[in-house]
Amino acid sequence: MLLTFLKAIGKYRWYAVAISWVVAVVGWAVVYKLPDDYQASARVYVDTQSILRPLLSGMTSVPNVEQQVQFMRRTLISRPNVETVMRMVDLDIKTKSVQEHEKLVDELTAQIKVSGTERDDIYTISYNNPNPKLGKQIVQSLLTIFVEGSFGGKKQESDKAVQFIEDQIKSYEEKLAAGENALKDFKIQNMGLLPRQGADYSSTLADMADKLNAARLELAEAEQARNAIKRQMGGEEPAPLTQAIPQQDEGLNPELDGRIQTIEKTLDALRLQYTEEHPDIVSNRRLLAQLQQRKKEEAKKRVRSADPGINYSPMMQQMNVALSVEEARVASLKARVDEYNSRLARLRSQSTAAPEVEAQLAQLNRDYQVNKENYTKLVERREAARLSGDLTSATDMLSFRVIDPPTASTAPIGPNRPRLMSIVFGAALLLGLGVALLMSQIRPTFVSQSALRSATGIPILGTISMNWTDQQKVRRRRRLYAFSAAVAVLFTAYGGVMAALLLKPI
Repeated sequence: MLLTFLKAIGKYRWYAVAISWVVAVVGWAVVYKLPDDYQASARVYVDTQSILRPLLSGMTSVPNVEQQVQFMRRTLISRPNVETVMRMVDLDIKTKSVQEHEKLVDELTAQIKVSGTERDDIYTISYNNPNPKLGKQIVQSLLTIFVEGSFGGKKQESDKAVQFIEDQIKSYEEKLAAGENALKDFKIQNMGLLPRQGADYSSTLADMADKLNAARLELAEAEQARNAIKRQMGGEEPAPLTQAIPQQDEGLNPELDGRIQTIEKTLDALRLQYTEEHPDIVSNRRLLAQLQQRKKEEAKKRVRSADPGINYSPMMQQMNVALSVEEARVASLKARVDEYNSRLARLRSQSTAAPEVEAQLAQLNRDYQVNKENYTKLVERREAARLSGDLTSATDMLSFRVIDPPTASTAPIGPNRPRLMSIVFGAALLLGLGVALLMSQIRPTFVSQSALRSATGIPILGTISMNWTDQQKVRRRRRLYAFSAAVAVLFTAYGGVMAALLLKPI
């Protein structure tokens, strides 16, 4: 089959040679006319290690400079940045239509390369262009965008965050002022129903009930003691044996006078702390009035007494003193019980309003505390955002060091003409052979007995060979020489082109 194909191609060999020559010459001319390609590049080192990071890590959110640099590297060749580069080098002026503008943007996006290693933080920006000066300007513009973009974006975000927090702080200031005014008005309207510090209505009511029960118990005990003294004085119960007390002057009761003086001192001390309506002051005033009244009654009894010796009985004097003390104690406890009763009744009368007032007050305080906590947090976040913005824009936090400034190569790096010439030569040969093979298939002929037998299925009894004349043999020989010369000249031309390219001075 291979020999059959070769014989078929050999029949149209001149077409193959002609097509190979045409394709090779045209291809070599196109490759030769390709413009030289110059590469402009720059290398930059990004220093992400800063002493400010460990110092300020606990005060504010430290920006992730590594992530920021990687983001800038990946988004450097974006449409907005490419359009910015075009404006910086005045390429946008050369475009006359939208289609040309889009085409130029696509070309720049495809030709700009950003490479580097994250471990070493060294990045290379390169761009290929027939004009080395233009390539250098484009690389310089990209380097400027890469450096400035690393600071501007974060700084702008920080400013927006600070502005948003400022607006929220103003809103919460208004809420706090409204809450304070609401609390003030509520306390003024419900002055008598407000709970004391650390106690609610139910605990106050239970505490008042316990105090009333304790006062009633003390009153019952005092009344029992007073009644016992009265029974002893009336002879119903035997009086305890007591020692004789010294004879006092007629009309004087030192014990009663001492109690009056003590109560007066107590009243003076209480008035320094409380008002006249305080329960302790009221009860002591009543007790003082009772003792003074008793002193007057005792003075009258001493004058009217028919038994002059009764005033001189030491036991009776002692019992009178004890009775007066118990009477005063009973009167004081009665005043306390009455006061506690009135307070408890007042609290019970407020059983509907007081819990409602407490609930409203708790709600107002809760809303105010929530707003106050949010306000405090926002103030702290505002300062942290400002510090973070200043930290982001600090040159010590992220520094760029240009290792290789933007430069353009003096010798073109492309196109690789020797390789392209070889590709064109190989393509010309393949195309010529392919066309010859295609023509042989379009206009098929039988070149062997086996091909004829396989196509017809008829047995072949014999073949007749061609008997060439001398003149025909000469013409065949000349055509063979011409074909060989054409192929040899084609290969020689390829060798000459390659030699010229390889020996061309830089």
